[in-house]
Amino acid sequence: MHNNRINIQSDEKVAIIGLGYVGISLALAFAKKKSVIGFDIQANKVAMLQNHIDPNHEFDTNAFQNIDIQFSSNWMDMFGAAYYIVAVPTPVNGERIPNLAPLLQACKTIAAVMSKGCMVIFESTVYPGCTEEDCIPLIENESGLKAGIDFLYGYSPERINPGDAQHTLEQVVKVVAGCNEIAEKKIAELYSLIVKAGIHIAPNIKTAEAAKIIENTQRDLNIGLMNELSMIFDKMQLNTKAVLAAAATKWNFMPFTPGLVGGHCIGVDPYYLTYKAAKLGYNSQIITAARMINDGMGKYIADKIIQHLIVAVDIIKNAKVLVMGATFKENVADIRNAKIADVVFALKQLNICVHVTDPRADNAALQKEYGYSLITQPDKDYDVVVIAVPHKEYENLDNNYFASITLPHALIVDVKGVFINQIHSRKYWSL
Repeated sequence: MHNNRINIQSDEKVAIIGLGYVGISLALAFAKKKSVIGFDIQANKVAMLQNHIDPNHEFDTNAFQNIDIQFSSNWMDMFGAAYYIVAVPTPVNGERIPNLAPLLQACKTIAAVMSKGCMVIFESTVYPGCTEEDCIPLIENESGLKAGIDFLYGYSPERINPGDAQHTLEQVVKVVAGCNEIAEKKIAELYSLIVKAGIHIAPNIKTAEAAKIIENTQRDLNIGLMNELSMIFDKMQLNTKAVLAAAATKWNFMPFTPGLVGGHCIGVDPYYLTYKAAKLGYNSQIITAARMINDGMGKYIADKIIQHLIVAVDIIKNAKVLVMGATFKENVADIRNAKIADVVFALKQLNICVHVTDPRADNAALQKEYGYSLITQPDKDYDVVVIAVPHKEYENLDNNYFASITLPHALIVDVKGVFINQIHSRKYWSL
């Protein structure tokens, strides 16, 4: 193991459960101030971190220097921690119902290692009430300890934005809430060690949970509106980006753009809210409508491609399509809930040859998750090229490049419109 241990004066160990984007950021930040144990059930991920390699490519090797941290896939290494911070994923299943299995397993693990006087903090996105209705009773039952008496607990929603070097953990206000005033104060003090932007204390845990879930729901709604406008303007033969640029000259116009809404936050979190609302007898209308629009954008893009191929090629199953970008958004390696997969599947159903390339995605992970692989080098005879994810590696591509890899009748589908007014020798379409 390659753990850098230095003599930091602290008798309070912090255990981080779940080493994804959130967990790694927390672990590295806290390890500058306290002794940290970073735990994850994936041994291969832990091995990379032990060798100072971030699986998500967000931190370089320097971030692992001069800190007090141990990475482990052995839950017993978390014995004796003062704080247990839960940062595991909270996905939805195939029916878009919250899948709490990773969260509840984390609770059972904590119950097995915790002792009296410790603090349990949840950062995973959940529906309002989940911490106190689902998590804490499970911990109490498994541990035999009483919440609020034997241990304290709270909630502090994560606000990590992968690929964003500006809005980092340290630079974004941290919302915290505790089960009582003592817990609230201790949690605020803990996060004050690493967050420079300040602490916002919510009045209770359910409020903090609700605040987190509406942050992404609001963004989902606004992107859903942009996507619907894009479909309307397409029928009017108007360029959506040009319309939005004109509207943005008004001082209070909000700068959202159309696109594929995937990933593990915006494309998932609203379902937690609508699920809980339905349990309480309210069927969401606006949130559900935005989700339907955004979840359907992959099929919409695929249909536009197929319409072009019907006209452009003699036999559609002989067509070749190149998809550039396989991650859920630009400049990240994360492929979870990458909605471009919907486009790939729709085309493959028609036996169309689809090549996928991405400078950041892991080929083995992509094969395991979606069943298709990356190519190493594009061909020269594509009928359609889809610029799905505008990674930095694609910034310097130009009209000549796209002409060099396509046939004269080809269509360039620029999902986010980054090459607008730059493609002249091929047909061009964007949302």
